[in-house]
Formats: sequence, C-alpha cells, structure tokens
Amino acid sequence: MNKLSVYIIAYNEARKLRAAIESVLWADEIVVADSGSTDGTADLAASLGARVVQIEFRGFGDLRNQAVAACTHDWIFSLDSDERATAQVRDEVRAVLADPAAADAYLVPRRNWFMGRWIRHSGWYPNYRQPQLFRKGRLRYGNDAVHETWALSEGGRLDRLEHSIWQVPFANLEESLSKTNRYSTLSLYRLQHQQPSMWSALAHAKWAFIKHYFFKLGVLDGWAGFIIAFGYFEQTFYRYAKRYEQRKQWQVPVQAPVRGIGESVDQP
Repeated sequence: MNKLSVYIIAYNEARKLRAAIESVLWADEIVVADSGSTDGTADLAASLGARVVQIEFRGFGDLRNQAVAACTHDWIFSLDSDERATAQVRDEVRAVLADPAAADAYLVPRRNWFMGRWIRHSGWYPNYRQPQLFRKGRLRYGNDAVHETWALSEGGRLDRLEHSIWQVPFANLEESLSKTNRYSTLSLYRLQHQQPSMWSALAHAKWAFIKHYFFKLGVLDGWAGFIIAFGYFEQTFYRYAKRYEQRKQWQVPVQAPVRGIGESVDQP
C-alpha cells in the first residue's frame, strides 16, 4: 500500500492541536507546519510524534505549498488544527491508497460543530475546501492570502470521499469574532481594484447575510445559523470598510505643542 503524509497548519493552536493529531495517528507521517507559535504548539506537536517545520507566514497559499514540500510520502492528507479525521475517513483513505485506479485528488466533506450543535445548513454542510487528499506533485495552491485557490496538474482526476471529517472552527464566540476580523484583513487583496463606498459595503454585507441565512437555510440552524450569517455580514462589511480606509490613508491631525496658560492654539 502507498504511504501517507498528513500535514497540519497551526499558529497558536495548542488547545486544538492534540485532538487533530490524535485523529490521524494511523498515518505514516504527521507534519505540523508552524508559523512561530508562542503558546507551546510546536512542543506539543513534537511530544505527540509529529515532525515540526517552521514556516514564516506569507499567506495561506504559500504556507500550504511549503507544508506539502515538507511531506515525504506519495500521498498527502491536509488537516487543519480545528479538524478531526474519523475512523470512517481513515478506512476510506486507506482504501484509496490501496486502489491502483484511484483519482489524483479528493474533496472531503466536513461536518461543523458550533454553539453546541452540528450545523446542517448555512452553507456549512456538506462543507468542502480545497482537495484534502491528493497525490504529491499533482496539486498546487495559489498564492492567495486566504481562501486559497488550487489547481490540479494537467490531466489530473478529481473525486470525493463519502465520509465526513469533523471541524470545530471556534472554541467560543470571542474566537469567532477574532477570526472574522483577521480574515476581513487577509482578504483585502480581493478588492485591490475596487473603490468601495459605505453603501456598497452595506449592500455586499446584506447579501452575504441573506445568502447564508435564507438561501442556504441558516434559519433552520437556530441561534447558530443567525450567528454564522451575521458573521459573514460583518466579515464582508469590514473587508469593504478596510479597503475604503486603505484608499483614504487618513492622517492624524498635527497639533502644535501647548505650553503656557493663555497661549492661543488653532482649533479645528
């Protein structure tokens, strides 16, 4: 049977990383791509048998390409630190590795646990990102800062696994808000040729909410569905607002030193 490398990208993910690594102990190699964590992530990974490589963060696309390069086996499984492989996924991956007619890359469905429940709608189930199982050398990521694109080599064949991995994207709402802020900044490059206004920011944000809450049936996910849709509203609105701020490059007004009592100072 072909051998499998699992790579896990991580930055200050000590709270989540143990569960991720322990879900893939059946792999032939586990590589943790760390970007200078300060919370003991690297030490924890090494104590669990993973090989840690330090990669300076220049965007998720570059990070993933370098993590793939650090893997030594012919098949690669990509797992984020907030994801967990199940026993069913393990068995399905092993079947792919043993199949001489296997495709070159596989999309893997994800089930998300958020606010005490499995999310069944909101665009979060079945939820796919880039192919997570693929032959080394057959897939490359684009140099995107976030929501990275990917491309198979010419003639490459794409398929899907049947069973889902688990994802626990946020420990709490505070972490959700922090990620919303970070991703709205990382995705600014998508608006580099646009000149947004307050009204265009509101319009795009409103559509993001409507799409996830109504069209993707987030309304059926209760509180969690509303929070998810509102998170997309916030991330979209602040991405456009940050682009507006970026274009304006506002400067703080300069005030002359204030010294003696009664000295005249210009007021705005």
